[in-house]
Amino acid sequence: MLDFDKMNGLVPAIIQDADTRKVLMLGFMNQEAYNKTLETGLVTFYSRTRQKLWTKGEESGHFLHLVSMAEDCDHDTLLVQAHPEGPTCHLGTDTCWAEKNEEPVMFLKELQAFITRRFEEMPEGSYTTSLFQSGVNKIAQKVGEEAVETVVEACNGTDDRLIYEGADLLYHLIVLLTSKGYGIEDLANELQERHKPNWKKH
Repeated sequence: MLDFDKMNGLVPAIIQDADTRKVLMLGFMNQEAYNKTLETGLVTFYSRTRQKLWTKGEESGHFLHLVSMAEDCDHDTLLVQAHPEGPTCHLGTDTCWAEKNEEPVMFLKELQAFITRRFEEMPEGSYTTSLFQSGVNKIAQKVGEEAVETVVEACNGTDDRLIYEGADLLYHLIVLLTSKGYGIEDLANELQERHKPNWKKH
């Protein structure tokens, strides 16, 4: 249970992009702002200067769409994950620290979630669905084909085509992993283990 009494009815709320994990801003919430955020799905703060509630984006249109809220170990600070609609800072920058809210590698997590949904739902007309329906052997064959095309472009092609074919390879590899009950995170975990000083090749 959040302790609003420590700071005279307020708790700091750290806003983080749910996809890129970039910290976007810091605001303050009272109990009413907290409740309104949960009710509306739009991150709402208590303005200490105006002494009233304000929903981020109510004037600019740059809303913060709530994904999750978690309190810290002392129950006096919130970590709020959200999807920003446009820049977060009132100065027009992505974050209040003038950082770009970009982390392209995090898209792999989003892509994995998309492919997993395809595997669970199997919508008709989807290329990913057709891959899953073709079976593991066909998917593995496709990974092999894309690997060869990537090698060819690396040795005798252009940089643009190398990136293009490498993306195809990675996509089909994620499909293969998903069909076997795994995901890109499992490869990341394996690589992380290998990075440890005491790791030994099996």
